[in-house]
Amino acid sequence: MNGAEAVVASLRACGVEVFFANPGTSEMHLVAALDAEPGARAVPCLFEGVATGAADGYGRMTGRPAATLLHLGPGLGNGLANLHNARRAATRLVNLVGDHATYHKPLDAPLESDIDAVAGTVSGWVRRCRDSRTAGADAAAAVAAATAGRGRVATLILPADVSWSPGAAAAGAVPRASRPTTGPSAETATEYAVADDAVAEAAAALRRGEPAALLLGGPALREPALREAARVAAASGARLLCETFPARLERGAGLPAVERLAYLPEGALAQLRGARHLVLAGTRSPVSFFAYPGTPGRLVPEDCRVYDLTGPDSDVHGTREALAHLADRLPGSHGTPATPGPAEPLTPTGPLTGETVAAAVGALLPEGAVVVDEANTSGLWLPAATAGAPRHDWLCLTGGAIGQGLPLAVGAALACPGRPVVCLEADGSAMFTPQALWTMAREGLDVTVVVYANSSYAILEMEYDRLITPSAAPGSEPGSEPGCGPARRDLLDLSRPVLDWAGIARSMGVPAARATSAEEFTAEFARALAEPGPHLVQACVPALFGPPSPAGAPKADRVP
Repeated sequence: MNGAEAVVASLRACGVEVFFANPGTSEMHLVAALDAEPGARAVPCLFEGVATGAADGYGRMTGRPAATLLHLGPGLGNGLANLHNARRAATRLVNLVGDHATYHKPLDAPLESDIDAVAGTVSGWVRRCRDSRTAGADAAAAVAAATAGRGRVATLILPADVSWSPGAAAAGAVPRASRPTTGPSAETATEYAVADDAVAEAAAALRRGEPAALLLGGPALREPALREAARVAAASGARLLCETFPARLERGAGLPAVERLAYLPEGALAQLRGARHLVLAGTRSPVSFFAYPGTPGRLVPEDCRVYDLTGPDSDVHGTREALAHLADRLPGSHGTPATPGPAEPLTPTGPLTGETVAAAVGALLPEGAVVVDEANTSGLWLPAATAGAPRHDWLCLTGGAIGQGLPLAVGAALACPGRPVVCLEADGSAMFTPQALWTMAREGLDVTVVVYANSSYAILEMEYDRLITPSAAPGSEPGSEPGCGPARRDLLDLSRPVLDWAGIARSMGVPAARATSAEEFTAEFARALAEPGPHLVQACVPALFGPPSPAGAPKADRVP
């Protein structure tokens, strides 16, 4: 074997099946190795951010790592934003980056860069393979690193001469360290004692009857842990909350309802106001996404004590155990908490808005759907409208780096070929990674994309209005809306020219339609769900925030 063959064979032996790839010259031996390895599926991505986002979606839905294949430092750089999101989601992901041959690097060729340093910004593990004889073992070590604990990005850098040199051998899987848990064990008594102490302390606090909240994230939002968390909330009266943007939330009729923490700090502060105890399971103590003048960055009330039940690396099983032990220590926790039943689906009529789109999605969402949510401001009504829909998974923009939705849907569809994927996507965010539509068509993926076409970076319009007052905004007339000057229009308005999403989709092989009323959208969305393969529906909705556009497009008049 050469080094490339050893890497691919070792990844396959460790359970890696899918390679999301955008290779270049330094990766050609890896491409040949993919051809030589049975069971390796190579998925072409026309932009590296699609490859890394798709690997994130695949990892979230399977719990197993996919691999990326990126070209040198610039290729890694192009994929960095969605690797950042994957890091925040604790996704298991193996990131392969080719590099110049070792003897070529000192020549400072045009594509030379410090790949190790860049990779370190988003990776929990980075290794540079220096010899073909260790290539197989290095690949196996990358999988072990990616799957340790909850999961992380593991980046393996492969110089071209390591890939083409002989003398390599495939390696088998490296055993992973045992997971954290809360049960008794002589071998890891200290680890268990710490977890038991945390459970006991949280239980004592909740038994006092003082106002409390239970904040869930990561593995706590899967059904086994979620049901135990509902027992804790029912027995203690604690408010049941989850992260603002969860990596994967199981929800729908028959599952415990959990309230997402608000994005804006004043909303989150209101949700936590008065709480004397905050119990964390699978997440961190909450902070505001951004700093605002006069607003605290830490969202926990000053007189509230925080209890970390599971720590950062607990998996689904360990998190469920911790919550079950907590529930068992609370009086009255042995019943089955009530869960919401199926909602009466209401088909919307009239103007097309974010609210009527949400109603149609809630009415038509199929059983077992995987919903990828990057709707941003247009999606404010979605949680309420879909709470009683058939059971589904909800994937969010974990790291805040927009352009994740379309690639995430690619990975989710490849991970779950028997389940429909619905991608709810803001038009500004979609422009970061539209190449994902081509991959959907190329692979024949069952993805229904809804693009909220409001011709605006409405989330930034909202932030502008929050941060800039009329008196501080150059170019604004007295009494006008905040900051209506030309720079704001030039940078935040997307209507010059208006983006034709139906046309963009068709140009990449995805059937598409345009809807301007609730009736049109409902019909087109239903048709897209019913037909196999990818489809896109352009939903022409008004923006919630910002001044009227130069074209006179209306602005929505009600915010939930």
